[in-house]
Amino acid sequence: MSKAKNDHLEEENKEAEVASEEIKEETAETTEAKPEEAAEKPKAKKSSKKSDNSKKSTKKQEEPKEEDTEKKPSAEQQVKEANDKYLRLMAEYDNYRKRSQKEREALYGDIKADVLNKFLPVYDNLVRALDQPTEDEAYRKGVEMIMAQFNKTMENLGVTEIESVGQPFDPNLHNAVMHVEDETKGENEIVEVFQKGFKLGDKVIRFAMVKVAN
Repeated sequence: MSKAKNDHLEEENKEAEVASEEIKEETAETTEAKPEEAAEKPKAKKSSKKSDNSKKSTKKQEEPKEEDTEKKPSAEQQVKEANDKYLRLMAEYDNYRKRSQKEREALYGDIKADVLNKFLPVYDNLVRALDQPTEDEAYRKGVEMIMAQFNKTMENLGVTEIESVGQPFDPNLHNAVMHVEDETKGENEIVEVFQKGFKLGDKVIRFAMVKVAN
């Protein structure tokens, strides 16, 4: 009987060892499977994040294109803007041309008046020569011809004599160097001219030197 019991106990111990080994193998398999699952889950998360980032980047790339299409002017607008620029440029050029022409004319008038003013002393000397009495008629005739030619030349250049005797005094045209009381003359009336004045158009080349009454 004791031998039979011992055999029975040995069989139970073997079965218990086999069962414990099976339990160990099962626990080992479960522990190995869990890390693999844990490793697979983050990968899935990363892939989902990458897909989200790619979607965002595509949206960002698409947004500027939409803005570009909205901001880009049409062909009609471009033609209108070009036409406006052309009209403004033409107006500016026309103003510049007119301004330059006025400046040239003013400069030419100033230079011309200055040159003509240099010839007036010659005119004064011719006047003095004619005022001097002489018995030489040929001499007097020659001076008169020179004076006539001088006056004609000045007239052709646009120079006119300033009217003085019998005219009211005008400070813009006359230079009063003497004053006299005369009941037969009007107030501020010019009674005598000492030196004739001249104008080039509306510009005074030389003021007339005069005597004013009252």
